[in-house]
Amino acid sequence: MTVRVQRTFELAIPPDQVWEFISDPGNRARSISVVGEYTVNDADATHVTWHVELPIPLVRRTITVETEDVTRRPPEYVKFVGRSKVMNVTGEHEIEPRDGGSRLVNEFVVEGKVPGVETFFERNLDDELENLRRNLEASG
Repeated sequence: MTVRVQRTFELAIPPDQVWEFISDPGNRARSISVVGEYTVNDADATHVTWHVELPIPLVRRTITVETEDVTRRPPEYVKFVGRSKVMNVTGEHEIEPRDGGSRLVNEFVVEGKVPGVETFFERNLDDELENLRRNLEASG
C-alpha cells in the first residue's frame, strides 16, 4: 500500500523566503517529528541521511533513510526522494507567488516495505505537514 497526501498552504511570506526554507533539506528534516537526527552528506546539501524512529511494533531500531534532492528549480520547486529498507518516500514542494505572499503545494508519497509503515503515515502525514507549515511560518 502507498500513502499519498497533498496539502496546500497559503502563506503571508514572500516566495524567496519560502524557497530559502523549503530548499534546505535540514529544515525539511527538522519538520518531521520522527526524524530524530539528520546528517548532511555533501557540500551542496542535496544528500541527507535521516535517522528515523517509527513507533510501530516491527521496527524497534532507528532507520536510516538516504534522501536526495533529485530536482531543484529555484525559486519555485524542489523534489526529493528517500530510500531505506523499511520505506521509500518522495516529497515535492512547489511555490507559487500570491498577492503579497505565497502558495506552497506539498505532496508526499510513502511506500512502506514493512507492515505498519503505511498505517503510521496515513494517520500522521497531516500532522507532519502541519509541523512543516508552522516551522515555515516561524522562519519568516
